[in-house]
Amino acid sequence: MGADLLFYLSRFIVLLFILPAHEFAHAFAAYKNGDNTAKLYGRYTLNPLKHFDPIGLICFLIADFGWAKPVPVNPYNFHNLKKGSFWVSVAGILTNYALAFLFYPMIYLVSRFLPVNNLTTFIYLICYWGFALDLSFCVFNLIPVFPLDGFRIIDTFVNKSNKAYQFLRKYGYYCLLALILLSTVANRIPELAFLDIFGYFMNFAVNVFGYPIKLFWNFIFSLIFG
Repeated sequence: MGADLLFYLSRFIVLLFILPAHEFAHAFAAYKNGDNTAKLYGRYTLNPLKHFDPIGLICFLIADFGWAKPVPVNPYNFHNLKKGSFWVSVAGILTNYALAFLFYPMIYLVSRFLPVNNLTTFIYLICYWGFALDLSFCVFNLIPVFPLDGFRIIDTFVNKSNKAYQFLRKYGYYCLLALILLSTVANRIPELAFLDIFGYFMNFAVNVFGYPIKLFWNFIFSLIFG
């Protein structure tokens, strides 16, 4: 099996898992806080076909940054409006971070104990992308622009008449898409690499968020294997 095929197939398989997990976490948190809207719309599921946003998936495949179709939520059904809105907003982010935490040790175990062959390489790539894309998705969704979770977190607390809030809600999606496209072009044309501001930010943030996970598991493995 060709290296390029393994590379893209492993990424796609991971996306089939982590994107539905992220959106299901939102639906689960909403349900636990009193809102069953996602369930009524058939989104209380891990079925990836129910959650994919075509543009978000394409962005994820070509640029490592993307999104899924937002789960429908009616916050007025929550037992407590602010508490419910907050936990629904952070549920997907926390789920992706937890998955990254679980994928990282598998990278080590696969590379240490499995023989080197195409199947092992494929398994390794799935574990690697599980860690890398979960972290990327976690950090990406913390960006406070609509329709990402970071915006929904601040939406819980800020005054809706705030001009910055209104700008982010109205134009955030287009700004985000432009930055992703600029980052993608800059990565493919060496002369434009200096324009990859969004990529620099994401790489830095992912490394910062990933550091505690690596530190923890490297410490555990040092105790076990020396």
